[in-house]
Amino acid sequence: MRSDPHPSPAARPRTNTRALMRAMGYLRPHAWMMLGAFVGLLISTTANLFAPQLLRIIIDNGIAARNLSVIASAGLGLVGLALTRGVFEFLQAYLAEAASQNVAYDLRNVIFNKITTLSFSYHDQQQTGQLLTRVTSDVELVRQFLGQALLRLIGAAIVLIGALVFLVRMNALLTLVIVLVLPAFLGLLGRFLRFVRPLFNVTQQKLAELNTILQENLAGIRVVRAFAREPFELQRYTRVNTELKDISININNQLAITFPLLFFVVNAATLLVVLSGGVLVINAHLTVGELVAFVNYLAVLIQPMFAFGFLSAFVARASVSAERVFEVLDAESEVKEKPDAVRLPPIQGRVEFRNVWFKFAGAERWALQDVSFVVEPGTKVAVVGRTGSGKSSIVNLIPRFYDPQRGQVLIDGYDVKDVTLDSLRSSIGIVLQDTVLFSGTIRENIAYGKPDATMEEIIAAAKAAQAHDFIMQFPDGYDTIIGERGVGLSGGQKQRIAIARALLLKPRLVILDDSTSAVDAETEYQIQQALETMLNACNCTSFVIAQRLSSVRNADLILLVDDGRIVAQGTHEELLRDSALYGEILDTQFAPDLVEPTPDPALKTPAEVAA
Repeated sequence: MRSDPHPSPAARPRTNTRALMRAMGYLRPHAWMMLGAFVGLLISTTANLFAPQLLRIIIDNGIAARNLSVIASAGLGLVGLALTRGVFEFLQAYLAEAASQNVAYDLRNVIFNKITTLSFSYHDQQQTGQLLTRVTSDVELVRQFLGQALLRLIGAAIVLIGALVFLVRMNALLTLVIVLVLPAFLGLLGRFLRFVRPLFNVTQQKLAELNTILQENLAGIRVVRAFAREPFELQRYTRVNTELKDISININNQLAITFPLLFFVVNAATLLVVLSGGVLVINAHLTVGELVAFVNYLAVLIQPMFAFGFLSAFVARASVSAERVFEVLDAESEVKEKPDAVRLPPIQGRVEFRNVWFKFAGAERWALQDVSFVVEPGTKVAVVGRTGSGKSSIVNLIPRFYDPQRGQVLIDGYDVKDVTLDSLRSSIGIVLQDTVLFSGTIRENIAYGKPDATMEEIIAAAKAAQAHDFIMQFPDGYDTIIGERGVGLSGGQKQRIAIARALLLKPRLVILDDSTSAVDAETEYQIQQALETMLNACNCTSFVIAQRLSSVRNADLILLVDDGRIVAQGTHEELLRDSALYGEILDTQFAPDLVEPTPDPALKTPAEVAA
């Protein structure tokens, strides 16, 4: 559905001066730069206001009086004013730009830090493209307001007041002629601004939509091509791109219509001043030099009016961007670290859920309802249930990716809400099916959670994850550069690097989603071997969202989840005997896994790796 490029008056944004004032607060650390810029602005503006007076002196006291010395001295004065204006305009522009770039640097860092620390529930409800636009385009508009528009507005106000003072002092009657023409000028300018201001807001929205579609396609390019959806995605991108183009054309059309009319009004005002002034000159009530200076002041007076017009439209855009920036900075994370949080000491791995109730932000239905269980250190736990039953919700609460609305999650008797997030998450090794690797070397990816790890530790973790052999087959070994999201590696290779990354932390608590439906049987077996090796090596407590029958059979404890509740728990044999639902899930979800793959003699067993 196409968005209306002509929003109703009720939908038109108003300049939020509060957001802009708050943005100006980021100038405080760079106040000396802005002070220097303001001094440069004041001097260059004053020089600009005095130029017509020197021109008047040249005409009346120099040319009319045939006095070359006056012409020479006043001419040198004009050159001096021009040089002064040029030097201080450069100073003003340089310092203002430096200050605004520092503010943009600070804002980007603050937003990035905020985004990375917000809870998962925030990211669940936000589009990546929207966040990218706020860090890039919106910050840039705020920067341009602080570095350019703000000082230009101040300069325009100084010029406007100064020009009016000089005009009134020179001739009040001619000033009245200008004042009579001003309403037409201001009316045209106001009409233009009323039309384009809401379009600037829509422009930012469409740009964010475009970024979102682009980001989704770059991230999901393989899915797009696998389903031959390139024409659909191109159509979707083209639709939003067309809307953005149409809005930009509408703005330019208004510029093309309005500004010739504005210049016509300005020329008409100049003509009236020249005619009226000519009569005054003929009647000796005004000198030629004063008339020329007056016409020059008229031009000087019109410039800040144009500036106010352009800048008010820009300020409207900047205010929208400032609001969007501070929406992110003001976002409250549902997962907050207490001021008196303590560091979690080295853990044994005991996990307890006490009457836990949890639902996602904005959801009406509980994802977990009154969940309680105790897992002793070293226990292998398999979490089993239908799709959407709440399996992932259970494991996501342990490292505090989310917080329950009721109840407690405890590790070794510590409520996870009472310990620091860093100490909690650094105690847990996490391996997910949707493996995320970063651009960089294999070594850097394995050491991601422990950047100071030695090469010996990295190699040991890779061997335990059965990744060392294939890594060494690359010409650069552990220094091999992998692409974004691990492009260049197979699914099994990425998964084993992720296992090595978790194993390097030597965790006492491990969370695994060992779904291997997307890989072939041999790779699946290698990954399972690596997972088994990992669990045996660390003798840790593990939670596995079970997708294989072997994970269920080897588990010390199985949690059967249905509709957000733990409906049964026990060993494989106990649940087979006591739970009809468990048997049903085994038949429907684990049937393809009833026959284990034949071990490849070339693959190492967990015992061999440990040896």
